[in-house]
Amino acid sequence: MLIKNKKRSDCSESEVTPKTIYLNRRQFMKASSGIVLGVGGSNVFAALQGGNPLTPPTPVKQAFSQIIQTPYGSSETPAPYDVATTYNNFYEFGYGKGDPSERADNFKTRPWTITVEGEAENTGTFDLDDIIKTSALEERIYRHRCVEAWSMVIPWVGVSLGDVLKRFKPTSKAKYVYFETLYDPKQMPGQNSGSIEWPYREGLRIDEAMNPLAMFTVGMYGSILPNQNGAPVRLVIPWKYGFKGIKSIVKIRFVETMPLTTWSSLAPGEYGFYANVNPNVDHPRWSQSQERRLPGGVLFPNVIDTQMFNGYEEEVASLYSGMDLKRFF
Repeated sequence: MLIKNKKRSDCSESEVTPKTIYLNRRQFMKASSGIVLGVGGSNVFAALQGGNPLTPPTPVKQAFSQIIQTPYGSSETPAPYDVATTYNNFYEFGYGKGDPSERADNFKTRPWTITVEGEAENTGTFDLDDIIKTSALEERIYRHRCVEAWSMVIPWVGVSLGDVLKRFKPTSKAKYVYFETLYDPKQMPGQNSGSIEWPYREGLRIDEAMNPLAMFTVGMYGSILPNQNGAPVRLVIPWKYGFKGIKSIVKIRFVETMPLTTWSSLAPGEYGFYANVNPNVDHPRWSQSQERRLPGGVLFPNVIDTQMFNGYEEEVASLYSGMDLKRFF
């Protein structure tokens, strides 16, 4: 049974993309039935690799046909699939918005293992399928807000990040969680550039990682994650700027002290560790009070006001009670 509890984070129709141009994910997902990833399809990702990057490949419908529908963002309209998969940042494949979709087609995401280290009882190297195989996949429609002041609405598929992390039994010393992206310059041509110290690194405070909104994501639009969007697994932290959503994760480490992260190390005056969406704290080079909701026209962009914590204030504000958010940005 789906129980809908209306929250402030649910958009009104005036905030979302017109229905005439968005992908009807419901029609796509009910096109056929089949196995559910995590309930018997332990190697389903490997069998379903490939396909047109602009259109969800047909076989994937069968794998993801029984995703649990959740109330997250149920009143919102997702951006078209071709927008979400061709306009994004994944610097491992280049710095242009279209570079990831053009250069990631041959990226190999199977086999895929994640190394777990640090302050936890269950450490070691684990196959991604084994990590998620006991979990029922959920679809959650979240706002995605880039620090560059553009945004879109995306239906993600995955499981609770907190549920995943609990399986490794972090100890009381685990105050933060560190994540690392694959380093493979042969497959990821952007890593041949010296402008970023690779591999890409991110981190969360442990209570942030355990928040119910945080998502360990393996799909979008009812399909496996396209390579250009962070296949085979990425984080989605909807109240934070998009650069916190680290992609193609190969390492998780539980640590006592705040870990160094890529952007907070590269430009600490511009990109803080927390990176919470905050319309009251501008980037040094542009305002964060508004955003361009994609898709939108060049002459008439869809500009909307940015909400505190990207509209998820009710769910996450307590995490930062008493903190100076202009200092801890």
